[in-house]
Amino acid sequence: MKKLIGLILLGLITLGYGAGEELVQEGEHKTECVRCGMDLVRFYKTSHAAEHEGKKFQYCSIHCLEEHLGEGISLKNPKVVDNTTLKLISIAKAFYVVGSNKRGTMSRISKYAFSNLEDAKIFQSKFGGEIMDFNGAREVAKKDFKHYR
Repeated sequence: MKKLIGLILLGLITLGYGAGEELVQEGEHKTECVRCGMDLVRFYKTSHAAEHEGKKFQYCSIHCLEEHLGEGISLKNPKVVDNTTLKLISIAKAFYVVGSNKRGTMSRISKYAFSNLEDAKIFQSKFGGEIMDFNGAREVAKKDFKHYR
């Protein structure tokens, strides 16, 4: 019985019903990063989302978002997951903690976002890192591609 319950819970988490994740993509691959295919539920806390030509995209990380932006496309309504509420928020309102000792997604340098400065400071006091806005976090993410651009 315990095994059955565990399998059911695992199935619900895999489908994106674990912790109230907001998955914005449509279709068969809605739980996969549009760029690298990583599981958006597993890497939800570093997830970003945006729109392009009427289609919604979701990324496992700012790294994959930057990879898409680096192709010169224009993304609309970019958002990031607030690590306190687990809701998508505008990147314009986000405070990123960059370089904490929490594991990064698609990068050795972690980047976690918060909707308010106090929450970012609390996270920073526990895990280290530097607080910056989206543009600062994006500049750090761009360094992952310096050999390719």
